[in-house]
Amino acid sequence: MSVERLLSHIARALKIPVLALAIVALVAVFAEVGSLVVDIARRRRRSLHRMETQLAIAQKALAVGDTAKALAAMRAIALTPDMAAVLTDIVNQLSLPQADERIAKRLADYEYRHLRRLERTRVLVRFGPALGLMGTLIPLSPALAGLAHGTVSALSSNLQVAFSVTVTGLLVGALAFSVSLIRDRLYGQDYSDVQYVAATLTGSHTATDEPVHLPAASETTT
Repeated sequence: MSVERLLSHIARALKIPVLALAIVALVAVFAEVGSLVVDIARRRRRSLHRMETQLAIAQKALAVGDTAKALAAMRAIALTPDMAAVLTDIVNQLSLPQADERIAKRLADYEYRHLRRLERTRVLVRFGPALGLMGTLIPLSPALAGLAHGTVSALSSNLQVAFSVTVTGLLVGALAFSVSLIRDRLYGQDYSDVQYVAATLTGSHTATDEPVHLPAASETTT
């Protein structure tokens, strides 16, 4: 068997897996769009005034040792369960040794979780068009063979599959790119809010006048 025929058989064997993966990618990107709608709805109540009000309540509570009230204020600030968890961790670390380093680590982990979430749609941005191209080229071989033998039905059927997968792949890529852009902005704002809360609480809880150094978003974002 020649190399050309071997590659032809391999390409034909990939037809069904590529079509199945295109469908899976389409379902996945629609799921990500639905998740993005939920994320946007949660952030509609974001307000700097409300955050600063709750921060003041938390500062007063921590000053008198009322951790429960401070945690309640953090839950009022949080826009997502993940944000609530990291804000709770920040309050719990304030009274421990090396609080600055502990808080900085939790801020970094919080951002890494966001980056891991963004990776899903960023992969689909490349994966969708790649599947679309593969799904276009694979049926062209039998389509051309049908054309050579005068089998119009085979030509029409394979071309229909090829163009359908192309459209599906481009749709997956376009939607995934849009979701990635919007989520990047949302997560950047979330990190800015959490960093502001951490800096404010740490500054008010520190007995010395030394500045608190927390990682900026640009230092950990690649």
